Amino acid sequence: MMRILLFLGTNLAVILVASITLRLLGVESYLNAQGMNFNALLIFCFVFGMAGSMISLFISKWMAKRSTGTVVIESPSNSTEQWLLDTVGELARDAGIKMPEVGIFPAQQSNAFATGWNKDDALVAVSAGLLNRMRPEEVRAVLAHEIGHVANGDMVTLALVQGVLNTFVMFFARVVAHLIDGFLKSRSDGEGGLGFMGYFAVVIVAEIAFGLIASAIVAWFSRFREYRADTAGAQLAGSGAMINALARLKAETEMPDQMPDTLRAMAITKGQTRSLMERLFASHPPLDDRIRALKEAAYRQ
Repeated sequence: MMRILLFLGTNLAVILVASITLRLLGVESYLNAQGMNFNALLIFCFVFGMAGSMISLFISKWMAKRSTGTVVIESPSNSTEQWLLDTVGELARDAGIKMPEVGIFPAQQSNAFATGWNKDDALVAVSAGLLNRMRPEEVRAVLAHEIGHVANGDMVTLALVQGVLNTFVMFFARVVAHLIDGFLKSRSDGEGGLGFMGYFAVVIVAEIAFGLIASAIVAWFSRFREYRADTAGAQLAGSGAMINALARLKAETEMPDQMPDTLRAMAITKGQTRSLMERLFASHPPLDDRIRALKEAAYRQ
């Protein structure tokens, strides 16, 4: 799954561009002159908010390849690449999806991700470190986890959730700016107010504040989807193999991080959080919790 920080970064950029565009085109001035037409404002925010999320979704594979240096296996050059293609193909058939693109990216820490705008046009990639240090059954379990993300439609669902949140971030930011502007004008007999730059500054600050709340909601949703992907991985590759793979990943998180900065937001090993803020915005649950959930599920069966 394309990790959450990269996804949110693109959405924030698109929202800010949309905000500037609305202001320069005079749309917000028109709405203000009309007494802040909330319905019209909500429609505009929905269009631009959802656009940011959809753009992120449709370019997710391109972004992932560029940011991680992933090399897609077009024709296998060795037995490892052939095994990787065969394994992903088998898991994809079992999950009922089309064969995704398969790639390897140059990170020495064990890692993997999956992304794509729909489950039949996805990318699954693993790090060189994962292939070098994990046993085949553990690699297969990690691949099954990523195939689970694809089969569950996590990227599409996440895009819809993000689009709705984008809408309300933009909407409430402008409502706050309008209320502050109206309050200041009432204190100065209609001659004061925020002015052009003041209004714009309040909107940006409010978008950042509401955006943090939205990010926490998206992170909670992402953590929930990780448990589902673990369950899918256990069904496809076996509970024991999935638990062992997560335990191996946990051991690596306690070692010095060898992963490039561009990959940290996409790491399957994310989740060893400590502080309250880290837990609130973590895209993955703690690995101990994920292992415990799998063991409890296996015990109930």
